Amino acid sequence: METIGKIRRAHFVEGKAIKAICRDLGISRQTVRKVIRSGQTSFDYHRERQPLPRIGPWEGRLCALLEENVARPARERLSLIRLFELLREEGYEGSYDAVRRYGRRWEDRHETGRRAAYVPLSFAPGEAYQFDWSHEVVVLGGVAVKVKVAHMRLCHSRMMFIRAYPREAQEMVFDAHDRGFAFFRGACQRGIYDNMKTAVETVFVGRARDYNRRFLQMCAHYLAEPQACTPAAGWEKGQVESQVKYARGRVFSPRLKFRDYEELNGWLVDRCIQLARTHAHPDVPEKTVWEMFLAERAALVVSAGCNLPKCAG
Repeated sequence: METIGKIRRAHFVEGKAIKAICRDLGISRQTVRKVIRSGQTSFDYHRERQPLPRIGPWEGRLCALLEENVARPARERLSLIRLFELLREEGYEGSYDAVRRYGRRWEDRHETGRRAAYVPLSFAPGEAYQFDWSHEVVVLGGVAVKVKVAHMRLCHSRMMFIRAYPREAQEMVFDAHDRGFAFFRGACQRGIYDNMKTAVETVFVGRARDYNRRFLQMCAHYLAEPQACTPAAGWEKGQVESQVKYARGRVFSPRLKFRDYEELNGWLVDRCIQLARTHAHPDVPEKTVWEMFLAERAALVVSAGCNLPKCAG
């Protein structure tokens, strides 16, 4: 494309002859004439037949090995490097790259390539909530401050609760849960977390965790079972991960300005309610998030002895 542009500019703008263009750009006259006379700005070349000097004679055998491989159970399938070794044992003298390229193309044509698959998670009313932290910058008392924002989200209704703190200390975690459950007027059967240090002390293989004693006490108080995500598997709490990005653009941008944390957090509650009232639920588009939240309230768990005041609205 760049060469075509140079040829056209040299001929139509600078008025150079074909011979001069060939000399300056080192291109054959046939090419220059084709560009000038056709008036096209791009040329596509499609090879009618791709020569395979090494893999060609072995194409049939490789196809047979690939078909046999796909028919095997997933645990018993051979890698392309192992198929290459089998061909070498039979007399193939080409490179592994040729086998790999051919194998990938064959898998694409037969839709056998390994692709990442994600099953959308669905949650019953009152089944689960997700919790996470984010760092945002706000102006408090005229000074730009980096605050720690606690995010809670009911997985069924998608109702969110956001509250800002100066730190991520365990006391802040407890306060965020206390105020969040007061806002929701109840808790869920289980809470989904990442492996934050204020909750998890040791990560074992699989789902096994050694939880912090005080954190377990808090969960027991609200009758919620904690569930820690697999390390580096953010999709297991994908709703609250998406909420963090959403809030950054729709809540904390442009930069918020308030006198203190109390005024900021009061505004954040009102903003959560406003967004819930005006946004349709992703799974039930005929209803808003707020309507789904009001319906989910009946399924939330209220622990004995908890004084959960009504939230706004």
